[in-house]
Amino acid sequence: MVNSQIYTALLAGIPTMLTVLIGILINNSRLGDVNARLSDMNSGLNGRIDDLHSHMDARFNDMQAMWRSELHRVEEVLDARLKHLEER
Repeated sequence: MVNSQIYTALLAGIPTMLTVLIGILINNSRLGDVNARLSDMNSGLNGRIDDLHSHMDARFNDMQAMWRSELHRVEEVLDARLKHLEER
Protein backbone atom coordinates (compact mmCIF):
# COMPACT_ATOMS: atom_id res chain seq x y z
CA MET A 1 0.00 0.00 0.00
CA VAL A 2 1.06 3.46 -0.72
CA ASN A 3 1.15 6.12 1.98
CA SER A 4 -1.69 8.01 0.34
CA GLN A 5 -3.92 4.93 0.50
CA ILE A 6 -3.15 4.52 4.21
CA TYR A 7 -3.97 8.17 4.84
CA THR A 8 -7.19 7.84 2.88
CA ALA A 9 -8.25 4.79 4.90
CA LEU A 10 -7.43 6.55 8.17
CA LEU A 11 -9.23 9.73 7.13
CA ALA A 12 -12.30 7.70 6.17
CA GLY A 13 -12.49 6.23 9.68
CA ILE A 14 -11.96 9.48 11.60
CA PRO A 15 -15.53 10.85 11.16
CA THR A 16 -16.96 7.56 12.37
CA MET A 17 -14.68 7.53 15.41
CA LEU A 18 -15.53 11.16 16.20
CA THR A 19 -19.24 10.44 15.89
CA VAL A 20 -18.97 7.46 18.24
CA LEU A 21 -16.84 9.46 20.70
CA ILE A 22 -19.35 12.33 20.75
CA GLY A 23 -22.18 9.82 21.27
CA ILE A 24 -20.35 8.24 24.19
CA LEU A 25 -19.74 11.63 25.82
CA ILE A 26 -23.35 12.71 25.38
CA ASN A 27 -24.60 9.38 26.71
CA ASN A 28 -22.29 9.66 29.72
CA SER A 29 -23.60 13.12 30.58
CA ARG A 30 -27.20 11.94 30.24
CA LEU A 31 -26.48 8.96 32.49
CA GLY A 32 -25.08 11.40 35.05
CA ASP A 33 -28.35 13.37 34.90
CA VAL A 34 -30.39 10.19 35.34
CA ASN A 35 -28.20 9.15 38.25
CA ALA A 36 -28.74 12.53 39.93
CA ARG A 37 -32.52 12.27 39.45
CA LEU A 38 -32.59 8.74 40.87
CA SER A 39 -30.54 9.92 43.84
CA ASP A 40 -33.02 12.73 44.51
CA MET A 41 -35.97 10.34 44.24
CA ASN A 42 -34.25 7.85 46.52
CA SER A 43 -33.67 10.43 49.24
CA GLY A 44 -37.30 11.56 48.97
CA LEU A 45 -38.55 7.99 49.20
CA ASN A 46 -36.31 7.25 52.18
CA GLY A 47 -37.81 10.23 54.00
CA ARG A 48 -41.32 9.08 53.18
CA ILE A 49 -40.57 5.52 54.30
CA ASP A 50 -39.14 6.84 57.57
CA ASP A 51 -42.33 8.87 58.12
CA LEU A 52 -44.49 5.81 57.46
CA HIS A 53 -42.34 3.71 59.76
CA SER A 54 -42.72 6.15 62.65
CA HIS A 55 -46.47 6.40 61.96
CA MET A 56 -46.77 2.61 62.03
CA ASP A 57 -44.82 2.46 65.31
CA ALA A 58 -47.22 4.96 66.84
CA ARG A 59 -50.20 2.98 65.59
CA PHE A 60 -48.83 -0.27 66.99
CA ASN A 61 -48.20 1.40 70.34
CA ASP A 62 -51.77 2.71 70.35
CA MET A 63 -53.12 -0.73 69.49
CA GLN A 64 -51.00 -2.30 72.24
CA ALA A 65 -52.34 0.17 74.80
CA MET A 66 -55.92 -0.47 73.63
CA TRP A 67 -55.50 -4.25 73.85
CA ARG A 68 -54.01 -3.95 77.33
CA SER A 69 -56.93 -1.84 78.52
CA GLU A 70 -59.48 -4.19 76.92
CA LEU A 71 -57.79 -7.26 78.36
CA HIS A 72 -57.67 -5.59 81.77
CA ARG A 73 -61.40 -4.90 81.52
CA VAL A 74 -62.10 -8.53 80.56
CA GLU A 75 -59.92 -9.70 83.44
CA GLU A 76 -61.93 -7.55 85.85
CA VAL A 77 -65.20 -8.97 84.50
CA LEU A 78 -63.92 -12.52 84.86
CA ASP A 79 -62.68 -11.80 88.37
CA ALA A 80 -66.08 -10.38 89.29
CA ARG A 81 -67.85 -13.46 87.89
CA LEU A 82 -65.45 -15.79 89.67
CA LYS A 83 -65.94 -13.92 92.93
CA HIS A 84 -69.71 -14.13 92.44
CA LEU A 85 -69.47 -17.90 91.87
CA GLU A 86 -67.24 -18.35 94.91
CA GLU A 87 -69.76 -16.52 97.11
CA ARG A 88 -72.50 -19.01 96.21
